[in-house]
Amino acid sequence: MRILVTNDDGIDSPGLVALAGLVGEAGHTPVVAAPAHDQSGVAAALGPLDDPDRVSIERVSMDGLDAHAVHAPTALVVMLAMQGGFGEAPDLVVSGINNGPNTGRSTLHSATVAAVLVAGYHGRSGLAVSQVDGVPQRWSTAAAMARPLLEWLCDAPATTLLNLNVPNVDPDEVLGLRQAGLAVVGGVETVIRGRDETGIDIDLVPTSRELPPGFDSTLLREGWATVSALAPPTALDIDLPTERWWRNR
Repeated sequence: MRILVTNDDGIDSPGLVALAGLVGEAGHTPVVAAPAHDQSGVAAALGPLDDPDRVSIERVSMDGLDAHAVHAPTALVVMLAMQGGFGEAPDLVVSGINNGPNTGRSTLHSATVAAVLVAGYHGRSGLAVSQVDGVPQRWSTAAAMARPLLEWLCDAPATTLLNLNVPNVDPDEVLGLRQAGLAVVGGVETVIRGRDETGIDIDLVPTSRELPPGFDSTLLREGWATVSALAPPTALDIDLPTERWWRNR
């Protein structure tokens, strides 16, 4: 199976190397294509591009693998892959391993998560993998947690999309793996540090507010790895009362 391996931290991220290694060790063909530079927080943006009519790509060697450094956001990398930009279109998309969690409403802004949402739009399944940041970063723990999910996804129905978050601890310190809904707050949040007449100073910090029990942000903080099922970005198959809305306009 051809599997696109991408991320939003950029082509130089060790997490990308760890995820590509996992795909290869699982017996699949990793197609590595990721932004040439950090694209964290751009969600499913397709630009800006230096040239709106051309996407620059550099061939690089990544831990022995032939990889593509793409001068574009993650969502566009996935779209190009689906149109044959890096050879035959991939059968599956994996994204990460992100340096930092993507839980709760943070998933709205995450390009790591957007990669699998775009995969769903193109009829593919996908797995986003993120890990709590720290020193040292235990990439092997996240890769080990992701492996059974990847194997399961290969036989899952098309457009099955999963979001995995893993604590930054040794494997035997992870409490377990729990399915969880998305919390109303993420594990991190943007705060204003100061402002003046020319701008606003901001910072990204761990969420200090009380988190609801049983959801992904809370469980991850407690030491669990969490997996959440995401909906592909397509219209819901429901009947909307458009006639009534039209009459009552």
